[in-house]
Amino acid sequence: KNCIVFHSLSKRSNLPGMRSGFVAGDANLLKPYLKFRTYHGAAMPVQHQLASIVAWNDETHVEENRRLYRAKFDLFQNELGHLLPLQKPDAGFYYWLKVDHDENFAKMLMEKANIKVLPGRYLSRDTEQGNPGEGHVRMALVADIAQCEQVIQRLKTIL
Repeated sequence: KNCIVFHSLSKRSNLPGMRSGFVAGDANLLKPYLKFRTYHGAAMPVQHQLASIVAWNDETHVEENRRLYRAKFDLFQNELGHLLPLQKPDAGFYYWLKVDHDENFAKMLMEKANIKVLPGRYLSRDTEQGNPGEGHVRMALVADIAQCEQVIQRLKTIL
């Protein structure tokens, strides 16, 4: 009662583009969501459904993904912790990095180092108190270790 839980393959299986997930919980709370989903949802392509079945039924790759995320966070902390205000999250696959001028910072990373981050203001909306994402960028660690090492070297060059 009064609880809804969302699950997806994004973090669990490092499949953020798959858009495979489910919601479970209080039927009274889910009723409006189910109506919305009926009219605004899109069916997954068959190949995504088949891949999703495999991913949802396997825990081995999930344990490996968790190990790899820990290794990537440790790598970034060790290599860049003295250059950037990195705060390891309790959960997730990204840093929520506090910066000045989030859009300018994101553009600079793309232009100077071919690194794509997302300005925090794009992930939230303006309120009377301001935009809570402003002044942050989201740096997702979804690339493999070798690519993360390359990103670290590029960041060291420009920071």
